[in-house]
Amino acid sequence: MIHFRVISPPPLTPGVLDVFRREPGATNVVLLSGAAVEPSGDLVQADVAREAADAVLEALRGCGAGPADGLASVSLETVDSALGGYADEARAAAPGAGADALVWEQLSATTGEDSTLSASFLLFLTVATLIAAVGLLLDSQVLIVGAMVLGPEFGPLAGVAVALLGREWGHVWRSARAVLVGFAMAIALTALGVALLDAVGRVPESYLEGQRPLTSFVAHPDVFSVIVALLAGVAGTVSLTSAKSSALVGVFISVTTVPAAAEIAAATVTGQRDEAWGSLVQLGVNLGCIVLAALLTLVVQRNAWRWVRRGHPGRRG
Repeated sequence: MIHFRVISPPPLTPGVLDVFRREPGATNVVLLSGAAVEPSGDLVQADVAREAADAVLEALRGCGAGPADGLASVSLETVDSALGGYADEARAAAPGAGADALVWEQLSATTGEDSTLSASFLLFLTVATLIAAVGLLLDSQVLIVGAMVLGPEFGPLAGVAVALLGREWGHVWRSARAVLVGFAMAIALTALGVALLDAVGRVPESYLEGQRPLTSFVAHPDVFSVIVALLAGVAGTVSLTSAKSSALVGVFISVTTVPAAAEIAAATVTGQRDEAWGSLVQLGVNLGCIVLAALLTLVVQRNAWRWVRRGHPGRRG
């Protein structure tokens, strides 16, 4: 379930309460009149089945208390466990399954936070690319997988897809900037690291001679690269929208991006232009395919969820 906390100006409070009272998927409704100090107002709280959350947000917008109206403050918090008969009844009355529910406002906020060009994002992406470069130099699949675990790039890529679907062009640019700047910085610093290794003669001869049977796929994009990237975009989006994210999904997505970025740096420094170009194509194709797959998945999920909600028996009178 999702816990709603609404700071409402007193004139809007009756409408806010009515939204929760009429929604069969809502329970544990609480009103604390005048409890809010900054901003001042009434505090309305409720627990809402995840599959009914989007309908509640739409209803709040209808009464002028939605997140985008600026007249009230709405906070959402995922409830790990909600026990008791009232919670069970609310979940049973809501349409569909909670794991499949698409809470658009929550998704938009989550991807917006993950799309910020922050120091931690740059650090994780740079470290992941550096580790991937070492894995490429040593032809080590273990290190490649380790690098993929750290890759944080799906957040901004999902942010691009969500913003495109919502036609929020400013957010599209913000998310795309995080990807572009992040990878540019990671590639530059990785190139510097490989250059230092090359200067002291620590780049393995097997790498320079192209003897990398386990990791050579990174620089050679083909139809399978496209298939993997599309599947990664679908898996990552479903994981994100169903609130069932896991490290394994992150690994699946980074397999098509972080190693390619590392190969761009390593191949450029060591003078392997064909490998560098192939890796650049690999990175570009995969980023584009992930965003495309994420966008199409969101379109399907959004329309499917609207269809499920249309079949809902309705709200309380």
